[in-house]
Amino acid sequence: MSTPPRIGFVSLGCPKALVDSERILTRLRAEGYDVVGTYEDANLVVVNTCGFIDDAVHESLDAIGEALARNGKVIVTGCLGARPETITDRHPAVLKVTGAHAYEEVVQAVHEHLPPLHDPFVDLVPPQGIRLTPRHYAYLKISEGCNHRCTFCIIPSMRGDLASRPIGDVMLEAERLVKAGVKELLVISQDTSAYGADLKYATGFWGGKPVKAKFVDLARALGSLGIWVRMHYVYPYPHVDDVIPLMADGKILPYLDIPFQHGSPRVLKLMKRPAHAENTLERIHRWREMCP
Repeated sequence: MSTPPRIGFVSLGCPKALVDSERILTRLRAEGYDVVGTYEDANLVVVNTCGFIDDAVHESLDAIGEALARNGKVIVTGCLGARPETITDRHPAVLKVTGAHAYEEVVQAVHEHLPPLHDPFVDLVPPQGIRLTPRHYAYLKISEGCNHRCTFCIIPSMRGDLASRPIGDVMLEAERLVKAGVKELLVISQDTSAYGADLKYATGFWGGKPVKAKFVDLARALGSLGIWVRMHYVYPYPHVDDVIPLMADGKILPYLDIPFQHGSPRVLKLMKRPAHAENTLERIHRWREMCP
């Protein structure tokens, strides 16, 4: 092949899956692969799936089928990959199935079925990597997985236990994004307010200064970058109260994306939601008073 190998990419599911897609594409682009927008122009297609609810499973299986019909060479990754038989029973012709955030395994599968044209050159991609969002905002994923075992949720079986990124790595990525022109960072994970618990809130370094791998400390550090910071997937543990003053001071946006799930302590207990005894309505009223 005398021209760069061409990759098609289908990214389904939540923003966390989108970040996974960005990382895979960044690596492939750095290795000289071209990313194209149609099945017909691609030499191979990667489908990043979602398997959270039945509709998402059907959408993922349909997308895999469409990619096979229109291209023929398909690698599957993502959450549905945790149940490979679901995929291969319906689509036995797929080249490879991997689970969520299996970046190296996906890239190796691409190498196997569509070898790169030449050795990687880092300057083929911008410092912030390949992004699938508009230039003015970006998702910043701070951890993978979740330690809770809620009765209704299959995320831990798909994405594993909580695995937080070192805070220095998170802040360096945030800095690169800001330098690239990003005006709003959307902080995401499966359990954002649990960030750093698995690391025992280890101290890292950013800008020559120590910073703890902890939800509030991360919010404070991101708030110093001079852009909008929006916190997603925040479970209302007691320490979440500590970020409200940062909102009142304009350091981060007065916004919390919180999966309350239900207002009844009895139902929350049956769901095995942590901290089900918290008086959530009272806390919301208190937050609003602190951050008018």
